[in-house]
Amino acid sequence: MSIHTPKIEKKVTLSMVAKMKGVSPITMVTAYDALFAQLFDGEVEMILVGDSLNMSFFGKEDTLSATMDQMIYHTQAVGNGAKRACIIFDMPFGSYTTAEHALNNAVRVYRETNAQAVKIEGGKEKAEIVRLLSQNGIAVVAHIGLMPQHVRSEGGYKVRGKDEADSQALLEDALALQEAGAVMILVEGVKADVAKAITQAVTIPTIGIGAGNATDGQVLVWSDMFGFFEAFTPKFVKQYAKGAQEIRQGLERYISEVKSRAFPDDAHTY
Repeated sequence: MSIHTPKIEKKVTLSMVAKMKGVSPITMVTAYDALFAQLFDGEVEMILVGDSLNMSFFGKEDTLSATMDQMIYHTQAVGNGAKRACIIFDMPFGSYTTAEHALNNAVRVYRETNAQAVKIEGGKEKAEIVRLLSQNGIAVVAHIGLMPQHVRSEGGYKVRGKDEADSQALLEDALALQEAGAVMILVEGVKADVAKAITQAVTIPTIGIGAGNATDGQVLVWSDMFGFFEAFTPKFVKQYAKGAQEIRQGLERYISEVKSRAFPDDAHTY
């Protein structure tokens, strides 16, 4: 029986990821538990413990009801499974309404998990929050473009950068967040040419999701990319496996063998 050898042997740090900009594309996936984190560990550079867990793990219609307690619990689980990947904590809705509020919650993240950075949605209006966290030793991944935590206030999921004014606003957001101390920018649901312009304008890495292939890296939600989430498939998601289908097929074989008493057989009996 062969033992899988991870491609990444060293612990990935934010400084290592920063040096990958313009050199080698960065890979990131989401994870919410130790089992999948262990599978991804040593393969991707970064694991995002995303508030997307509220939808793919908890069955909610959006991400908004995710709490700090939930996110910390799942980040602890991911940390138990992943020893090499750089872990990013997704700050849930309502956890960074003010700079002081954000700092208190981010300090808790650093104390209770081994996340190397926190992710915050918002443009230049969040620059002072990013600045305060950065000044207090907390690394921040900024998130611009389509922002899932704004889905209700914006009336749905809308692609950004469709006109010159919006494109310029996104670029200004990216530059302001970089100046405030962000170590990375996640660019979601943005026209590819705009995401490319942002990537070229900043000196920190950009991670794209639904933003074309010119960003410094990519991220996908694991249940989307492996075919487990079947409610809908966003345009930007490529499925690399048919997870739900394979699980059902395996379950059908199990049920059939139990019903026929073929399982457990002698090989699986003490």
